[in-house]
Amino acid sequence: MPAYPLKVLVLRKTKLGETDLILNLLASDGRQVRAVAKGARKPKGKLGARVEPFTVLDVLLHTGRSLEILAEAETVASHDPIRADYDRAVAGAVVLDVLDKISVEGQGEPQLFEMALVTLEVLEVAPVESIDLLVSAFLLKALAMHGYRPSLDCCAACGGAVGEGMSFSVEAGGVLCANCGAGGLRLDPDARALMRALMRARMSEVPGIDATDVTRTEALRVTRAYVGFHVPARLRALDAYVSAR
Repeated sequence: MPAYPLKVLVLRKTKLGETDLILNLLASDGRQVRAVAKGARKPKGKLGARVEPFTVLDVLLHTGRSLEILAEAETVASHDPIRADYDRAVAGAVVLDVLDKISVEGQGEPQLFEMALVTLEVLEVAPVESIDLLVSAFLLKALAMHGYRPSLDCCAACGGAVGEGMSFSVEAGGVLCANCGAGGLRLDPDARALMRALMRARMSEVPGIDATDVTRTEALRVTRAYVGFHVPARLRALDAYVSAR
């Protein structure tokens, strides 16, 4: 079996048999790789502690028939502070779940991997009160990388200016003016301005963005609806996160 090295982020692990794990990994080129970690659940298994979600690894993989085989793994970044803190862990679970759903085997997006690493690095140290902004920013940027950048500057239907009475349409892909906005989601000017700021900012700058709790919650609600429309999978971590706010 040919072997090759790869840098990966552990997204999810699933039990296989009595001692093995199936790992969903985001590779450095942005594609998803699924691999078997044999013996990882044994009490003295050398791989078990290294393949936790949030961990960045340098791995050696053997090519298998349907799944790759994890032969070696060296920790690059463990991100233990995320797992150790409840607020960071639930937000991080949203990031990993979305990455797991939008990454595709055999189809790369290198920028997605780099953004994922930066997001986790910032999440590890950001003030707790800014974590919801990180979640919203990650969701918006991840969708934009997959061709679903929301239109926030002008009406997504007619291209005109938006003002009072605007709304947001997940179908149209952005804000709608008062004339085009029948049936859209409510979006006040402050929430729109916040979403625009999150799209423009680097992830490291997001914790410094100022917004009221009401505005943050509305921006997150609209962003969740937009993600749900464009990602054809159940996002349980995101649903739980939004419901808790």
